[in-house]
Amino acid sequence: MDEKVPELTAKALWYAAAGRAEIRDEPLAAPVASEVRVRALHSAISRGTERLVLAGRVPESEFDRMRAPFMAGAFPFPVKYGYAMVGRAEQGPLQGRAVFALHPHQTIFNVPAEALTPVPEGVPPARAVLAANMETALNAVWDAAPGPADRIAVVGAGVVGALVAYLCGRLPGAQVTLVDVDPSRVELARTLGVSFAAPDKAPGDCDMVVHASGSAAGLATALGLAGEEATVLEMSWYGTDQVAAPLGAAFHSRRLKLISSQVGKVAPSHRPRWSYARRLAAALDLLKDPKLDALLAPSIKFADLPSRLPDILSPQGGTLCQVVDYPSAADLKFL
Repeated sequence: MDEKVPELTAKALWYAAAGRAEIRDEPLAAPVASEVRVRALHSAISRGTERLVLAGRVPESEFDRMRAPFMAGAFPFPVKYGYAMVGRAEQGPLQGRAVFALHPHQTIFNVPAEALTPVPEGVPPARAVLAANMETALNAVWDAAPGPADRIAVVGAGVVGALVAYLCGRLPGAQVTLVDVDPSRVELARTLGVSFAAPDKAPGDCDMVVHASGSAAGLATALGLAGEEATVLEMSWYGTDQVAAPLGAAFHSRRLKLISSQVGKVAPSHRPRWSYARRLAAALDLLKDPKLDALLAPSIKFADLPSRLPDILSPQGGTLCQVVDYPSAADLKFL
């Protein structure tokens, strides 16, 4: 390891208490031989998960499973949390390269070299923050196993739902509809090459339905759109909330299947051959399409995160993928 790599003070976002986040100084030792120092360029807020973290609504039963790589602290508070970071490696074999890491929001950090995935040529660093969301969407498509010419509905036009619709829309002959209560999402659907419908106008008798709205009403819509013996894939995670699922009426007579998908494990269909590293690299490669910039909200400054988070994470806010820009080394002294 280059002995010239200095000790520094990093700045990191911490969820300090329910509804309150703050930026804290953290001493950063020189990287050891197995580590790479990375200077942050952009990160992204995961609205669904980080909303639950900020509100203190991570169930105690999930404290261990919800720990993100390189997270610090402990649930419920205080905790340093996040997992969509793009930075630039400052030494080692990847020196000068843009890299993706499952790391919390922090200006500069050290991680083992194997925790970094190079951002492919053709993927701008700001778009690369979608990698964790794309990885989740890819895993969900593997779980759901849609086919060419299928009629597919995706309920919930947030980032993950939109990415699932985008991937399904690339299947030959697939009829894909993105379903949401927000009519302004029609432009997003059009950009991604799929149809759009409000819940009461969405086509039924679907071969596959994906639910990603995070609401009980969305789940009811998803079950209602499923055709005979079809699968409804549940991607929403509700934290400590109890959600009523309408499993009466014709749910059983239509022999519907309600299954879960979660990115913490590679989908069973691919698990024997795919590692986490291979899946993440594939997700990054899938981000080469400029259409996906439609998912990126205008960036905000890292220093403004604590004051902006309540609006960003509000269910009524309508923000898609919130990009966070980090200061240069020269600017850090002014934070």
